[in-house]
Amino acid sequence: MNALTQTQHLLTIVWWMSLGLSILLYIILDGADLGAGVFSLFVSDEDERGAIMSAMAGTWDANETWLIVAGGVLFGTFPFVYGSLFSYLMVPLALALWGIITRAVSLEFRHLAEKRYQRFSDYAFGISSLATTFFGGMAVGATLHGFPLTHVPDQVPTYVGGALRFISPFSVWTGIAAVIAVSLAGGLFVRARFEPEEDIRKHAARWTNYAFYAAIGAVAITIGWSVIIFPWVSGKWFGPYSWVYGIGFLAVLFAIVKMRAASNAERDIAAILWLNAAIALMATGMMWTMYPWMVPDTWTIYAGATPQVSIITFTLAMAGFFPVMLMYNWYQIWVFRARVSKLAAYGH
Repeated sequence: MNALTQTQHLLTIVWWMSLGLSILLYIILDGADLGAGVFSLFVSDEDERGAIMSAMAGTWDANETWLIVAGGVLFGTFPFVYGSLFSYLMVPLALALWGIITRAVSLEFRHLAEKRYQRFSDYAFGISSLATTFFGGMAVGATLHGFPLTHVPDQVPTYVGGALRFISPFSVWTGIAAVIAVSLAGGLFVRARFEPEEDIRKHAARWTNYAFYAAIGAVAITIGWSVIIFPWVSGKWFGPYSWVYGIGFLAVLFAIVKMRAASNAERDIAAILWLNAAIALMATGMMWTMYPWMVPDTWTIYAGATPQVSIITFTLAMAGFFPVMLMYNWYQIWVFRARVSKLAAYGH
């Protein structure tokens, strides 16, 4: 693990950044879908609930593909991290996977169900969206805590700990914060996808207003809590390069202000883009805060990469996949860009 050549060292950094990009794209793209699913739990009109599903029917599968891409990059480039991390997060990831599967089944088969079963499908979709977000958020918080490994000579380090070690006050909070964050994204998504005269847009506007302030509070609490409990966070943010993080903070604040202004002016696409810019800036800041750790105090990106699994071969096999995925995602979004009404509900 310390025998990386200069080329492998460079490719390790590139794939680490690619992993971050894949996770970021999943959060941005499927986060809006998940948030719309959470929002649907508070929509009483069954046609409007069905139309929310219809609004994402053409793009949700490509959005979720980025999660598979992230898993593939982690497995192919950082197999030691993959094995131990997934053992540590087995329970929350299994529950998140249950949510993803349930969402897919509910969305795809809602229009085939009898009228009396469509309500069940609607709530299964909403609850599974909530579960996926919460347990995914818990997994992120648990990862930031790190986990213990074995240290047996000439053996691959493996996870040491129980199935419920991932539970902590901070990981529970990050699960809640994730739900708040996607709720904001989901409200903006619904406003952008429905025709201007639809009543659900007014409901989504009120929802977005509350979610905005909740999200600001959630970010502030998460930042403050992280500074208090993680030395690697406070060391970076208040170290020699604190001015860089200060500039990043101002950039995020600017994006949030622009998002709020666009939302109030009903420039829905602009609001979504500014929110995504804020998320991207915060994600980039967190990655550089964690560097060189992949899992803080557990795995660095260099220790987690292995020369035995050829990074060069993996690069040759998979690097071309990213531009193809990006083009496919963009094409789907462009094709299904038209707004919908509740008459487009699944089941009509």
